[in-house]
Amino acid sequence: MANDNHDTQLYLISPLEVGGDFPQRLERALAAGKGLVTAFQFRVKGLESHEAATLAEPLQAICAAHDVAFIVNDSVSLAKRLKADGVHLGQGDGDPKEAREELGREAQIGVTCHASRHLAMEAGEAGADYVAFGAFFPSTTKDKGDAERPEPELIEFWAGLFEIPCVAIGGITPDNCVPLIEAGVDFLAVSGAVWNGDEMAAIEAFAKVLRG
Repeated sequence: MANDNHDTQLYLISPLEVGGDFPQRLERALAAGKGLVTAFQFRVKGLESHEAATLAEPLQAICAAHDVAFIVNDSVSLAKRLKADGVHLGQGDGDPKEAREELGREAQIGVTCHASRHLAMEAGEAGADYVAFGAFFPSTTKDKGDAERPEPELIEFWAGLFEIPCVAIGGITPDNCVPLIEAGVDFLAVSGAVWNGDEMAAIEAFAKVLRG
C-alpha cells in the first residue's frame, strides 16, 4: 500500500456485519471516495472460512472495480483462499515473513503496532508494507481497554525516519483527524465514523478535511 502522492488517504475497515445491504453501502462509500479511499479491510470474527469467503466475494469485486486494495484482517489462510491483495496482522496473528511466503511478493502486509516504536521497527525489518498505530481515540469498533494510547508525535517520529507508510487507527472522525494529518500520517483507518451513519456524508466530510 504505497502512498506516492503523500496526501493522507482513507483506509476503510468493515463493520463486523457485512451481509444484508452492506455491499450497496460499500459501493456508495467507494464511489463518494474516488481517489481518496485506497484500501478496504474485511474484518469479520468467528465465521468459518467458507462463510467468510462467501461474504467477502461481492465486496472484493466492488473493491476491484474501484481500484481499492482488498485486505483481509487476521487470517493469512483466508487471504490466500480469496487471492486478496493483502493481510493485516495483529500482534498475535502471525509473522510477516511467514505471511509473505504464503501470499507472495505482491501481497500487502500490514502489522498492528499499538503505541510502540519498537514493534513498528520489528515489523518493518520483517518486511511489513505498512505499520498501524492506535487506538488514537476511544473506539466503538475495537475494545482497547486501557491499552496505551499513542500521540501524534509517534507518527511524526515514524514519518521523519522511515519510508514504510503508517496507518492511524481507532476512533478517527472528520472532527479529530487534523493533528494526525499534520503529523504526516499516510492513511487514516476509519470504521465507525463511516458505517454508523450515512456513509456518503461521512466520506464527503473526510474529503473536505483531507483536501483542505
